[in-house]
Amino acid sequence: MHRHLRTTSLALSLCALAAGLLTAGPPSIADTGLAATPAARAEAPALRVRTVVRGLEHPWDVQQAPGGRLVVSERDRARISVVRNGRRRTLADLSQLVWVSGETGLLSLAVDRDRRQVWACHGARTRSGPEVRVTRWRVDRRWRSLSGRRTVLSGLPATSGRHGGCRLLLERQGPGLVIGTGDAAVGSNPRDLDSLGGKVLRVDRRTGTPMADNPFAGATGNRRHVWTYGHRNVQGLAERADGSLWSVEHGSFRDDEVNRLVPGGDYGWNPVPGYDESVPMTDQSLPGEQQDAAWSSGTPTIATSGAAWVRGTQWGRLEGTLAVAALKGSEVLFLRFDARGALVSVARPPALARFGRLRSISSARDGDLLLTTDSGADDRVLRVSPR
Repeated sequence: MHRHLRTTSLALSLCALAAGLLTAGPPSIADTGLAATPAARAEAPALRVRTVVRGLEHPWDVQQAPGGRLVVSERDRARISVVRNGRRRTLADLSQLVWVSGETGLLSLAVDRDRRQVWACHGARTRSGPEVRVTRWRVDRRWRSLSGRRTVLSGLPATSGRHGGCRLLLERQGPGLVIGTGDAAVGSNPRDLDSLGGKVLRVDRRTGTPMADNPFAGATGNRRHVWTYGHRNVQGLAERADGSLWSVEHGSFRDDEVNRLVPGGDYGWNPVPGYDESVPMTDQSLPGEQQDAAWSSGTPTIATSGAAWVRGTQWGRLEGTLAVAALKGSEVLFLRFDARGALVSVARPPALARFGRLRSISSARDGDLLLTTDSGADDRVLRVSPR
């Protein structure tokens, strides 16, 4: 799949030229996505959007738990809530545990529905300064309290709170926990294999030890945890039905990215010396081989965030697409990729473009999509169903 985006862009450009849609020059990556939008939009089902709960503040994640419950994290309040039948109840107030600054606070959640366990990625205070870490708890049978706190992985870098990243994903098979991290706005972190910043990591969800099939598992130090590197600020993770792992990443002033993750892959972010954000998101001048993005926003960015694969025949032609939430863009993109990971089409349903900034997106058991808004005041959890 390496460098397949260039092939996809060329094919779509030729089609557009043949139709007389382009007047001069090749399209940008953003144009490539938009060229696919009208046809894909016509095939999308009508959508029903319901507010599940409101009155939240910067909800960072929503995950489904047993019995129709939803578990929601709020970044600055450092609060985990359970929502059921439209009512919110505090599961845990973590304000004494969580370090909150800028983009960092209580971030992503992962929920093991069968074993009643919850993982959270969050800022934390240490004697040497702030960091980001992953913590696990047990949940009681009625989903009213947490206990048995355990640190699964610590030492993810943090500075001012910028680029705290940190998205969690439980793999469907085996004990793997996938962790996407930000570079903490330190230019050397993404390509330093012994820094946990600017990476996608894989660990055992129970112990935090590196997975045995990680590409650097036989090494020493932090690199044993690394699955991929060269990332700027990972915001979304999703596992496709074929078992492949995908990430969503914030760009600088250009090139938000969706990446298909190749074990040991370098995704090309290297803003040095200092923190030079004028460099390409995927810098092909670096030593070795860099992985091209499967999709990129081009310029300007839309601040892509959470992502989930769409499941269920009720979604019609949108089944099997990757739904990606956007903050600045205030929309949801449905991206279709072929079996090799090449971009096929992009749909942007207008029904999902009227709720402001959208942070997280996850898939409910029945195939509905769960979204969180992130405007900072009276934020909501939304449930999206195809009609």
